[in-house]
Amino acid sequence: MSVYGHIRRRALSVYEQINALPPAGIDKLLTKKIWTTALAFVMVIACATSASAQLAPVPKPDPDTSAATGAPQGSSSALSASELAKEISNPVTSIWQLQFQFNNVKLESGNLNPVSGKWVNNLYFQPVMPVSLTKDINLITRPVITLYNSVPHPTATGGSKRTTTFGDMILATVFSPAHTEPWIFGVGPTWIFPTAGSDFTGQGKWQVGPAVGGGYITDKFMIAALAQQWWSFAGDANRKDTSQLNLLPLIYRFFGDGWSVGYSGNILADWKASGGNVWTVPLGLSVGKVIKFGMLPVQVQIAGQYFVERPEFGPKWNVQLQVTPVIPRLIKKTLFQ
Repeated sequence: MSVYGHIRRRALSVYEQINALPPAGIDKLLTKKIWTTALAFVMVIACATSASAQLAPVPKPDPDTSAATGAPQGSSSALSASELAKEISNPVTSIWQLQFQFNNVKLESGNLNPVSGKWVNNLYFQPVMPVSLTKDINLITRPVITLYNSVPHPTATGGSKRTTTFGDMILATVFSPAHTEPWIFGVGPTWIFPTAGSDFTGQGKWQVGPAVGGGYITDKFMIAALAQQWWSFAGDANRKDTSQLNLLPLIYRFFGDGWSVGYSGNILADWKASGGNVWTVPLGLSVGKVIKFGMLPVQVQIAGQYFVERPEFGPKWNVQLQVTPVIPRLIKKTLFQ
């Protein structure tokens, strides 16, 4: 195998692992466009929410809905900033949210790889849509849609170029029992769909597996985790089969007025990789604050991550910005009495 072939094969393996991360950022011009679009989107929702609140009478709390979800009575706009900070962090939350996650991942430097020290940039859209199936069971749907994935990769001449396009999509559907706090639990299937626009921004495989989450949550802190394991079962025959784990630790301390501080980072395992390239382990810290745009609550969270364990040519640093508008529940009633 040529030197270029070896580098390309290793780079593809690394990028397939990185693609399971929630990363983001991009070249200056595209960054400005993304920021402008995201801000405009938030402002449109804020204006629409404010207008509807002024035109319509304040609804009375729905006791059936509140009881079924285990949430405080009333809509999300009635919750305090501190309660919203807790619910946004909760993996089996009862509130609807539209999360935009920008990441900027710097690759390991100091080797002969032509992409050494360059940046991988992504923007993920991660809505959370809980529905009360019965008064005792909730269904939380959590898609992760890669709006863009920008990765550097080697060229045949020994240099590097950048590919920016869509990435793969993840969909987790978790069933969770209601009325269990402070203990929380959820389990269900999770999929990865090969929606990427190029070999460098996705894995090219249909994948499925279990998602399991649980932990302990109070008004002051949360210790929990969400694990997803996928195995490939179809897709591009020229791409390697996959078996991979994504573990999200959820460790938060909640303060007054919507402030929160917690662990940041997804722990990844590529079970098909060779010994030293299996694990990607970040150590990070996030700081978040719930604010309001008109009647629209929005959490803004910034985080930094250092990867204490990483594959060859893998990620070294990540700077992450997360913007999470909270919207009214679109399906308020219990579906099955």
